[in-house]
Amino acid sequence: MINIGILGAGGITALSHLPVLVDIDEMKVTHICGRTEKRLKLLCDRFDITRFSTQWDELLDDDTLDAVIVALPHPLHAKAGLAVLERGLHLFMQKPLCTTMEEANQLVSAVEARPNQIVYCRPSINQSIYEMRRQIKDGTIGKVSGALARHSHGGPEVYYAEVTDAFDEPRVEGDFWFYDPDAAAGGALIDMGVYSITSLVAVLGRVVNVTARMTTVDKPTPLEDTATLILEFESGVLGTAETSWCDPARSSLLRVHGTEGKLIQDGDHIQWVRPSSTDRERAEPIIEQLSPVPVPNQHAEWLTCIKNGTQPELSNIWTARHVTEIMLAAIESNTEGRRIAIQSSPTRLIV
Repeated sequence: MINIGILGAGGITALSHLPVLVDIDEMKVTHICGRTEKRLKLLCDRFDITRFSTQWDELLDDDTLDAVIVALPHPLHAKAGLAVLERGLHLFMQKPLCTTMEEANQLVSAVEARPNQIVYCRPSINQSIYEMRRQIKDGTIGKVSGALARHSHGGPEVYYAEVTDAFDEPRVEGDFWFYDPDAAAGGALIDMGVYSITSLVAVLGRVVNVTARMTTVDKPTPLEDTATLILEFESGVLGTAETSWCDPARSSLLRVHGTEGKLIQDGDHIQWVRPSSTDRERAEPIIEQLSPVPVPNQHAEWLTCIKNGTQPELSNIWTARHVTEIMLAAIESNTEGRRIAIQSSPTRLIV
């Protein structure tokens, strides 16, 4: 049995981690840490957790733990992650990895110095992305010629409505740390754009240059609520990553175009679209639904990696650092109005 502690007792823990972990026989959450005792007691009762704390050190010094999930606000991720690694524990990092490249490099160095500690980094890669990787590798759509990913929703207020309902609390109006530049360290890009960027990196590999534009369309914040990035991949392919807090109809899609067809992912569904004619522009395309091969959920994958002593294939520290650099480069590109080069790689560089 893998005993797990969770740093953070907010919505991500209540809605994303605990409801899934209860169904994994070989993992058990035994300790949770947060600021609000009322929430902690509710989660302990609801999910049969035996211990809670309001101080990090109490959880990190619990010698019965094998692993820790970091589910804290964005600027606290690096400090917490490094503390977990220093305690010799396996680590699950909520997205984004961190908010500076100095932090990202510190985390990578800490992981590389401790190869026996398994680090899983969100965003997780779903079965549709794995299937698209296989199809592209097999040449299903020919030579890749472009791609677009979009991940967006109605903003933090929608998320907070779900969170407060989950804790049986009154709805909050306007007091969201996501909108505070000091508390959030970034807007929609690091909150939601991380998903679209990760999807593109997962299917197309290393990004070498970024050009970005950001704006604030509707939300009461000086941070961006909408962003579009042009990513130049090492292969020469161009990809577009879009995100927004101003899309209450929600979007979670990935399209990859090729010289012989295209793949369209929308949720758990994939369409393979190919031409029925190569010399008739208006000929109806052939559309086929693809059934992705199931893959373990993020917690089950983390468990498998811990048991096998291997880092995750895609949701690993190197991919997370690469995505972090892309996001920070996008902010710089938007500010300076120029293309920014990327130095890192989504895979470990062996020198």
